[in-house]
Amino acid sequence: MGERIPEGVDIKLPSAARVYDWLLGGSHNFDADRVVGERVMAVLPSGRQVAASNRAFLRRAVRYMIDQGVTQFLDLGSGIPTVGNVHEVAQALDPACRVVYVDYDEVAVAHSRLILEGNRDAVVVEADLCRPRTVLTDPDVRALLDFDRPIGLLMVAVFHFVPDDLRPAEIVADYRAALPPGSFVALSHLTADHAPREMAAVADAMRHSRDPMYFRPYSDVAALFDGLELVEPGVVSAPLWHPEPGIRDAEPDDVYAGVGRKP
Repeated sequence: MGERIPEGVDIKLPSAARVYDWLLGGSHNFDADRVVGERVMAVLPSGRQVAASNRAFLRRAVRYMIDQGVTQFLDLGSGIPTVGNVHEVAQALDPACRVVYVDYDEVAVAHSRLILEGNRDAVVVEADLCRPRTVLTDPDVRALLDFDRPIGLLMVAVFHFVPDDLRPAEIVADYRAALPPGSFVALSHLTADHAPREMAAVADAMRHSRDPMYFRPYSDVAALFDGLELVEPGVVSAPLWHPEPGIRDAEPDDVYAGVGRKP
C-alpha cells in the first residue's frame, strides 16, 4: 500500500480510524495501528464485538432513515469507509442515495478516495468535524447534499475522541442548526459506565495515539440529543436500538446509541 500513502504521513503514529478498521477485520491499517489494537484487545477482550456493535448500529440507523425517506447522508469522522460502509448500505437500498464522508486523517481520506473511485454519489472531504462551519461550507459538501431536503447526519463512534474543552454539545448543536427540518441525527458513544476499569485501560492504550479517547456517562451522551425528537427506544445500549428482526434478548455493551429527528 506504500504508493497509496500521501507523502509526509507518519504511518508509525497509530490512528483511531485505522485501529477501528483493524478491529472490524479490515485491511487498511499498519503495524502501529495493529499494536494499539492488540493492546485494546488485551484489556478489553470484547473490543472486536464493541466495534462490530457500533458498525451494526450504523447500518440499522441508515436503513431506518431511508425508510423515513432520507436519501442523503453526512458521515462525520467516518474513518475508512470499508467493512459495511454507509454508501454501500444506502445505495443498495436506493441507488439515488448520496453520501459525504468527512475525516481529518490523511491516510483514511486517501484510502476512502480509492474506495470511492467511480462513485459519483459518494465523496470524502478532508476536514475536522470539530469545525462545523468549515465542514458545512465545503464545496463538495454543498455540491452533493441539498440542504433544502432532510439529511441523515451520522456521528457514530466519534465524539469519544473529542475532549470536553472543545465543547462537544456545542459542536453537535451547530450541525443540528444547519440541518433542514425532518433531518435525522444518529450518534453513538463509548462509555465507561459498565466497565470502568477495562475502559480506563483502553483509554490508556490510546493515550499516546493521534486520537486519545474520552468516555462519557449516560447523562452526557443523552444531552447531545438536546433539541431533537428521540426515536424510540431513545438512547440505549447499541445492540438494543432497533435490533435486527429475529434477534431477541440482545446483550447490552459499552456503547450508547440513539437517533433523533429535527422537528
